[in-house]
Amino acid sequence: MSTLNKDIDAVAKLAKEFGPAFEGINPEYAARMRAQNRFKTGLEIAQYTADIMRKDMAEYDANSADYTQSLGCWHGFIGQQKLIAIKKHFGTTKKRYLYLSGWMIAALRSQFGPLPDQSMHEKTSVPALIEELYTFLRQADAREMGGLFRQLDAARAAGDKAAEAAVQAKIDNFETHVVPIIADIDAGFGNEEATYLLAKRMIEAGACAIQIENQVSDEKQCGHQDGKVTVPHADFLAKIRAVRYAFLELGIDNGVIVARTDSLGAGLTKQIAVTNEPGDLGDKYNSFLDGDYINSADDIANGDVVVKANGKLLKPKRLASGLFQFKKDSGVDRVVLDCITSLQNGADLLWIETEKPHVGQIAEMVNRIREVVPNAKLVYNNSPSFNWTLNFRQQVFDAMAEAGADVSKYDRANLMSVEYDETELAIEADNRIRTFQADASREAGIFHHLITLPTYHTAALSTDNLAKEYFGDAGMLGYVEGVQRKEIRQGIACVKHQNMAGSDMGDDHKEYFSGDAALKASGKDNTMNQF
Repeated sequence: MSTLNKDIDAVAKLAKEFGPAFEGINPEYAARMRAQNRFKTGLEIAQYTADIMRKDMAEYDANSADYTQSLGCWHGFIGQQKLIAIKKHFGTTKKRYLYLSGWMIAALRSQFGPLPDQSMHEKTSVPALIEELYTFLRQADAREMGGLFRQLDAARAAGDKAAEAAVQAKIDNFETHVVPIIADIDAGFGNEEATYLLAKRMIEAGACAIQIENQVSDEKQCGHQDGKVTVPHADFLAKIRAVRYAFLELGIDNGVIVARTDSLGAGLTKQIAVTNEPGDLGDKYNSFLDGDYINSADDIANGDVVVKANGKLLKPKRLASGLFQFKKDSGVDRVVLDCITSLQNGADLLWIETEKPHVGQIAEMVNRIREVVPNAKLVYNNSPSFNWTLNFRQQVFDAMAEAGADVSKYDRANLMSVEYDETELAIEADNRIRTFQADASREAGIFHHLITLPTYHTAALSTDNLAKEYFGDAGMLGYVEGVQRKEIRQGIACVKHQNMAGSDMGDDHKEYFSGDAALKASGKDNTMNQF
C-alpha cells in the first residue's frame, strides 16, 4: 500500500475515533496535504540530507566519476527554480545540492546594504536563508504534487483507469526537491561558543553540512582577496569540535563538516601558536613564521617578540598592524598540514581555496594529504573570481610551448581577446573547462564542485540585457522577445507566475475547507489561462 493510501486510512480511522471533531474532514484531502508537506521540521531535513551526503560520499570513494555539484543561492526562489530546472532537464535531483554562500548573504541580504565578504553581516541571516531555501523547496514539492492530484481527479472523473494508475505511480514515486545544502558559517562569527550557537541554529533550519574556514573571525576576508589572516590549528580545531557537538546535541550524528583552509593565499597570522614541545602542532605552525634567528638580547628591539623554534631563538617579523608574517612560498606546506590536521580531528571534507582553477596544482596538494589520509575528499570552489577563459587559454598556451609547438601567433597576456575564439588554442581551452570537474574529481580528489556566486552574476547579466532592450528602441518587445517568449517555448514554469506563487494550491485548500462555497482564483477570467 502506498504512503498516501496508508495516510488516507489513518485519517479515516481518526475520524471514526473522534467523531464530530472530524465533521467535514475528507481523509483523502488530509492525506494529500500530508504528502505535500513531507518534512515537518528543519531537523527532519537535516537528517534526510545528511544521509544523502554520506551515501554520495561513499559512492564517490568507490568511483570518482560519481562526484556531486551545486550552485550558490541568495534567495529561496533562486534555489527553488534551480531544483525545478534540474528535475525538468535531468529527471532526478541525485548528486545535485545547493550552496549557501556567505559572500552572497553579505552582498545581498544584509540590513546594512551591500557588504564585502568580511563577516560584517548579521549572523542570524545565515540560518534564516537556510530556512527560506527549504521553505521554497517544500513549496515546490507541494506545487508539483498538487498538479499530480489534479491529474488524478481528472482521470477519475473521466473513468480512465490506465491514466489514474499512471498518475498514482507518479505520486507514489515522487522525488522531493529537498536536497543537501552546504552552508557557509564563515570563520564562526566569534569564538568557539559563538560558532556552536550559530551552528545549532543552522542545523535546526535544515543544514546537514557546515563549511568553516581557518581565518581569524574578526579579520575575515573573502578567500580570493588579499589580507587573509589564519589562526593556529588549536583554535580552528576547537571550532570544528563546536560544530560537531552542535550536530550531536541535535541528534544529527552523521552531520558533515567541511574544513576550509585559506592558507595558500594567506601570508599572515594574528597569533603565535602555543607549543609545549618540539614538533607538536603549535611548533609546526610557528616553524612557518618569517623572521630572523638571533643570538642575544642585543638583537631584540623594544616590543619585539621572540620564540624558540627549531632549537633556536627566532624573532618573527611583525607588521605595523601587529600581525606576523609567514615565510614566502610556505603556503602549500601549510595547506597540507591544515588539511591533515583537520581530517584527523573531526572534519569530513576539505576545502582548499586556490587562486586559479588548475587540476595539477590541486592534485599536488591532495596527493600529499592522501599519503596520510587516503580517502581525503574536497569541496572545490569553481569560483567566478577566476577568469576561466584566460586561465585555461594560458594553461593550453604553456602546454603547447612546452611541447615545442609554434605559439608565435598568440599573445599570452591578451589571450582573452575575441580574436582567438575560433583558434585551436581556444577550442582546446574550452574543452578543458568543460571537463574540468570530471578531471579534477578523478585526479585531485574533488567530491563536490560548486559555483559560489552564479546567480549574482546571472541576475546582473539578464537585468542588463532587459534594461538595454526595454528602455531602448525595442520597448515592450525587449521583454516579450527576451523573456516571455523564451519562457513559453522553453517550458519555464514561472511563465505561470500565479501558479508558481501558490494560487492553485490555495484554490485546492479553499475547496477542501469550504467545498462548493469556495471562491477560487483559477476560473475562466484568470489570464494565466493564456499560457
